[in-house]
Amino acid sequence: MQIDQQKLIEYYGDAPDDISLAEIDLGHLPSHVSIIMDGNGRWATKRGLDRAKGHVAGVDSLREAVTTSVRLGFDVLSAYAFSTENWKRPKLEVDLLMSLFAKTLVKELPLFHQENVRLKLFGDLEALPDETYRVFMRGLDETADHDGMTFALAVNYGSRAEIARAAAQIAREAKEGLIDPDDITPDVVAAHLYTAGLPDPDLLIRTSGELRLSNYFLYQLAYTEFYATDTLWPDFTRWDMLRAVRSFQHRSRRFGGV
Repeated sequence: MQIDQQKLIEYYGDAPDDISLAEIDLGHLPSHVSIIMDGNGRWATKRGLDRAKGHVAGVDSLREAVTTSVRLGFDVLSAYAFSTENWKRPKLEVDLLMSLFAKTLVKELPLFHQENVRLKLFGDLEALPDETYRVFMRGLDETADHDGMTFALAVNYGSRAEIARAAAQIAREAKEGLIDPDDITPDVVAAHLYTAGLPDPDLLIRTSGELRLSNYFLYQLAYTEFYATDTLWPDFTRWDMLRAVRSFQHRSRRFGGV
């Protein structure tokens, strides 16, 4: 994506002492940034609030992350919203999250139109509640012709299940004679994943100080640079995104070479 320099400068006004836009090489930005959004519950607990308040507060951070990514010119922003394991949480919390997904997407569609953002979804969407599923399909339909940044949301997603699903699809194609088993390459596997057609993430950000992948993008993150921050997701701002990008730009990416 092209960067609107004036909008970028206006967006990043007064900077904190430890980071500024001037430190960022706008010619060396990640194409695909992915975020494991973590810490909503802890954010609420620290404030004596119900965990639900943390999820609601996290929506504001996600909105800012989308706007920030558009301003910085990322091609793709992806985010881990709900895993296949998250169904184990208390039913009240799960129901709230599903309702929040639906309400948030309806509310944010004008932003997607304004910023020319295309929505993409990863995961087993058919297992979602009807209303959440219908709203997600509406979002996909209404943004299908947008040709700006892609915002990809992983909902009811688990990487192991994704890989197993891809393997089953490839096996069926081989059984039907559509593909020779000897021709199955990493690119063929990638083409059967939810992320088919998108570049692998250049940068993965995980908030709240956790240092694990939590069954997220196990195939796609082979050469991704990781950035972990103690900041809880509802406190994550445009400045935190700059800090992550600055860290990325200080890495030497050799992809197995010298």
